[in-house]
Order: sequence, then C-alpha cells, then structure tokens
Amino acid sequence: MMKNIFVILIFLFFLSSCGVGKFIPEGEQLYTGATLEVRSDDKTVSKKALKKIQTRMEELLQPEENGQFLGMRMGLWAYYKGSKEKPGFINRFLKKKIGEEPVYFSSVNPNKTENLLLNRLENNGFFYAQASSQRTGKGKYLGMHYEVAVTKPYVMEKLELLGDSLGIHNEISEILKETTLTKGSRFELEAFKKERNRINEALRLRGYYNFNADFLIFEADTNNYEERKYDLFMRLKMDVPERSIVPYKVDQIKVYPNYSIEEETKNQDTTNLEGIDYIQDELTFKPELLEKYILIKESQKYNANLSRLTTNRLSSIGNYRYVNLRYTEKDSASAKVEERRLDADIYLSPLKKRSIRAELQGLSKSNNFIGPAVEITFRNRNLFFGGETFNISGNFGYEVQIAGGDRTGLSTYDIGLNTEMIFPRVLFPKLIEDRFVYSVPKTKVSLGGESLNRIGLYRLNSASTSYGLYWNSSRYVYHEITPVSLSIVNLSDTSPEFEEILNANPFLRRSFEQQFIPGLIYNFNYSQLGDEFRQSQFYVGTQLDMAGNLIGLIDGKNSQEDPGKVFGMEYAQYVRGDVDLRYHLEIGKDQVLAARLFGGVGLPYGNSVSLPYVKQYFAGGPNSVRAFRIRSLGPGTYKPDSVNNQSYFEQTGDIRIEGNIEYRFPIVSFLKGALFMDAGNVWLMNENEALPGGKFSDSWLRELGIGAGLGLRIDIDFFVIRFDLASPIRKPYEKEGDRWQFEFKPFERDWRRENLILNFAIGYPF
Repeated sequence: MMKNIFVILIFLFFLSSCGVGKFIPEGEQLYTGATLEVRSDDKTVSKKALKKIQTRMEELLQPEENGQFLGMRMGLWAYYKGSKEKPGFINRFLKKKIGEEPVYFSSVNPNKTENLLLNRLENNGFFYAQASSQRTGKGKYLGMHYEVAVTKPYVMEKLELLGDSLGIHNEISEILKETTLTKGSRFELEAFKKERNRINEALRLRGYYNFNADFLIFEADTNNYEERKYDLFMRLKMDVPERSIVPYKVDQIKVYPNYSIEEETKNQDTTNLEGIDYIQDELTFKPELLEKYILIKESQKYNANLSRLTTNRLSSIGNYRYVNLRYTEKDSASAKVEERRLDADIYLSPLKKRSIRAELQGLSKSNNFIGPAVEITFRNRNLFFGGETFNISGNFGYEVQIAGGDRTGLSTYDIGLNTEMIFPRVLFPKLIEDRFVYSVPKTKVSLGGESLNRIGLYRLNSASTSYGLYWNSSRYVYHEITPVSLSIVNLSDTSPEFEEILNANPFLRRSFEQQFIPGLIYNFNYSQLGDEFRQSQFYVGTQLDMAGNLIGLIDGKNSQEDPGKVFGMEYAQYVRGDVDLRYHLEIGKDQVLAARLFGGVGLPYGNSVSLPYVKQYFAGGPNSVRAFRIRSLGPGTYKPDSVNNQSYFEQTGDIRIEGNIEYRFPIVSFLKGALFMDAGNVWLMNENEALPGGKFSDSWLRELGIGAGLGLRIDIDFFVIRFDLASPIRKPYEKEGDRWQFEFKPFERDWRRENLILNFAIGYPF
C-alpha cells in the first residue's frame, strides 16, 4: 500500500513538471527567466565591486518567471488544470490555493530592461556603459541573457558646503565632519541620499523640528577635470520655509494616562510634577511613577531620538494599546528664532485591566504518554496604578502510556499553581533607572508550586520562587538577570518497584532526592533575526546559571560524604553555562540558509554528583536532533533497553553539543519547504555505572548522533505550523563499526517504525 502511494506521488510530480507544455497557447512561449553578466575591461574596477553591482541590478530583470520546486512547475500546472472548461472540484481548489498565472515570453521587453540597467549604472557612477541581450532556450520555453560592460567610474575630488549666512549652516558644517563622502568616493546616488538622511537625522537631534532631507541638494561638477573626477557641492534649496531652518524648544508637556477617543475629556484633574501636567478624570496611573518614562523636558531643545525613546519606554510598560506623542507649534511665523517653541501632548490609551484565558491542550510524548491538559490564567494589569501586572495560572494534566509493552497503562497527573508579579521599574535598594535610556527594566517576582504523581511509582513535589530584572539595552540586545532563584524538590510516595530502579542507579536517586536549589541566572541575547533589511542575520544567546556558591562558602560543608544542608535539606551546587549561535543567510528570493551551533556544560561539585534533574540537558526532538525522539539520544553511547523510548525516564546529561543546518525554500504561496541535517548528543560529567558509555571523553566527535530529513511548513505571517520528517544517519548507541546507517527501507514497517521520525511543532526550530 505504501509503495503504491509513493508511485502515485512520483507520477503526479512527473505530470506537473513535464505536462505544462501542452497547455501553452499557440504562438506563445513560457518565460524561463533571465540571467545577467556584468564585466569590465578596466582594472580599477574590482571583482567585488562588479559582484555588488550585479546583485543590485538583478532586481531590475522583469518580469519574474513562474516558480519551480525541484524543477517542477506545480503552481503553473495547477493553474492550467483549474482553467479547463470543466476542471472539477479538486482542480478548482488547487488553482485557488497554489495556482500561478503563466508568464509568457511575449510580456518581456528587452529594450526597456537594457535602459533600466544602464540607468542604474549611471546612478552608480558608471557612465558610457553598454548593454546587450539575447534569447535563450528553444521551442515553447524561452528566456533572456543580458550582458553589461562597464567602464572606469567617476570618483569625487572634494566636497564643499555652499552658503554661510544662516545658523543652520554651522550645524551642517559640524555634521559633515563625520561624512563618508571623502576624496575618492565613487559617484553614487544612493550614497548621496544616505548622507542627506544622516544630516537630516542629526539636525532633528539639535532642535530642527521642521527640517526635511529634501531641503538639501547635491550638485556634481566635472568641468575642472579631464579624468573621470568630479567636485560635489551641497546647498539648501531656494525658498526653504524659515520655520524649517530654525531650532525649536519644548514648552508645555501634557500627559493623558487614560485617553479615549470615544469619551470626552472635560472636568479632569490636573497634577503637575517636574514641569509635566498629568490630566486624568480618576487615578489611572500615578504621576510620580509615569514621570520616570518621559525623557523630554520643559525648555529642552526638540530631540527626535528622545521623543522616539519616550514612546518606546511608555509602550514597554505593557498597559497601553496605543501611545501617541504629538507636537504642536506654539508660535507664529513672525516669532523670533530663539523663541520658537512646541507643546507636547502624550496620549495613552490603556488595555483592558482584567482578562482571563483558558487553554486546552492535547499532549503526546515520545515515550507513548498521551492525554489532555488545561491551563487557566487570570491577568490584572495596573494592579497598584503603577503599571504592575499580576498573573496567576493553574494547570492540570492527565496522561496515560499506551503501546508500552509490559508497562502499558501507566498514568500520571500533574497539577500546578503559579503566580507572577511584574513591576515596570526597578525594585532595588538603590534606584538605578537613570542608567537605562533605551528602556526601563522590569522587575519580576514569581512564586509557584507543582505536584507530579506517577501513579504506582512516585510523587514529585516542587516549589520555586524568584526575583529578577529584564530589559532591552538596544533594538538587538536583551538582558535578564535573576539574582534570587530558589527551588525545592521533594520525592515522596515511592513504590518498591521504583525504589529498585533508584537503587540500581545512584545518579538517578541523587537527582531525585530532596534538594534546595539556590541560584543566580543571567541571560544575554543579541538578535538580528527578523530584520528584513539584512541579508545575513546573527543571533547570540548565552546563559550562566550558578547554584549553592554563596551558601557553600558560609556553610563550609560541601562534599558528597558530608553534604551541607539548609532547613534540613541538602542544597545543590553547580555551575552551568551555554552558548547558542545562529546564522541566517538569504541566498535568493524567500530562500534562506540557516545554521545553529549550541554548546552547554554543567559542572556539579561539592554536594552534587550531577546536575539536578530539572537542570540537565537533553537531545532529540523537534527543536534538536530531529531524527531521534525527544530526550531519547545519549548520554554518549548509552543504549537503553528499548530504543523506542518506552521507558519511565528521559535520557539527559550534564554536557550538550549540537549543530544544525537547514535550507529553507518556497514551494507555493504560504507553503514552504526545508532540507536539513542535525548532529548532537549529551554526555555526563562523571561516570555512572547505570548509564555505561555516558561519560564525556576525547572520542565525543565519534559519538554524535546525526540525522537528515525534509520539512514542510505552513507559514502564515503571524505563526508557522511545522512538519519535519527525519531519519538517522549515525546512531551513537550502536557498536563502533555499525553506527553509520546505509540502508533505506521505507517500504518495511519495522524499519519505518524505528528510523522515520515525524516531528510536529509550532514555529521554526532556530
């Protein structure tokens, strides 16, 4: 049956790729796209410059041909099939969802494209270039090939600012000291535009509220040189309004903390604090707390950056749906230059104060536990009229193990309650808000508890509390520090059967024993991911987690033979750190090459022989090595009794190393595809007799689990549904000579069960 399905799919793909030719109308040819070659006989033009020019000009090659996937024009095939006189329901559906209108060669205008290419070259200083084109292909499939020959470009000799009678000229002259337009710069209109915008942004930081980049003009003069050089002159346009070339100061500042378009704003109370009027009919936000977010001040020169930061800071509180900062010119056109002033009005439209959310989940785990779960969350925004957010959530889940051999029927229920208070400011003995300009840190205090009962085996109770700060120091940089993190784990109601398991594995017993985990956690993230203006994007994520250090120094007892205790409980001691590096490179339209490298090490010491169970690393699953089930890989070369992972516990370790690479490409519309390869594993820091082969050693490279596969993603802007099908290439738990997997038997049921892993997830893996 499976074999027949594969044959049908291959046959359909063959039809979609080879069957579109018969649909092409008589006298038309399908357009197969264009190629571009840029060359130069001038040695002063480098290969790097030619490559950059070619990249910029390739976007001018219009129209775009129909999309292909592995050489198949499925979108075009669906369009033709759905356009028949009686297409049928399936063909109409495919046309609507994935169909693409055909692009014919008759729509191509080579002369227009050549002129666009030459114009783009002139805009980049390459005058007197030549362009030519010729057809490619044959029969019903035709394309174009364009060739462009460029000569020596024009370069700048000097830059001069014209005019000196106005105060703004002195400001521009100061700003020009940091210009990138220096002697030898190639004539480039885009560079001139960037320089105008840079000067405009700098002037708007110096009070020039009404200035615009279009008021500046660049003029090039080549008359003074026989070689390809030019002088560049900058000046203001004629008849620029006076109000645009004079600075402004902020006069009156008004804040409306409870603004609504629908409601009238009469008979409201006004509170003045630090020169700012806070106008509200009833107390919505305490003025003394709101004032810390506002960076613009009375009698201060207008500053576009401080205005933007003020808006960002107010938005980051999390209580407001809209934040609108409006300036109004207060003075008439006849006012003196030094008296030009602005009134600032800040309108804040709050979100609903209270909300409740219920979430129903269906759980399915790799060890064949399935079951429902429900989570209910209540949220109160602005609890104490200072932007505080209070969250309380309760969860309950039940799961039962199926298809687990002798262990079928095991069941577990999990119940938890968590509370969280977020203050949009620093709660610290010494106020430090003034150190943060881009955003104000938030303080998060949490308290929670959970009870997991694996019926007939054990009950695991835990309680935790934490105090920490998190903030963005720039658009790309995020910090989170948790100086107080306390957790208590208690194992109870163990059955004789479970005691036998613990006796056979001392490491497992130690990780489950009652522990007090006092820790400090710091996270740092630098992320360019999602920046659509960057062709290459980086992400760096780091975490440092330390526990028991200070208490160990005070207690003095920090050995496994004589472990120290707090409140009658042994406390954990470890240092755990990891680094997550990611890189995305756009290699074509909607095509991305994504890579990730992850490394993490946990060092238990003193009281601890291994990391607490909740702090250990794992490998495998939809966001890890996808050819292995979640938490089923490692540690090291350890092989459990059942490689299908139908066991009580997941496989974890103190060390994790992982690398991933993935090629993402469009198929049709919102449907995306991927080809990927993953490698990784986890290891133990210390030897564990119950997990032979799990200790990290010099042979770790030969112990990596490797897998590859293909993915299908439904990408609808605001969320992504992901399906990844993967198969192991190397299994580290097999014998040394049998680890590489060369057999591919998709038609055998037993092979598929063990070697084809389907992952379902929300969002991209990295």
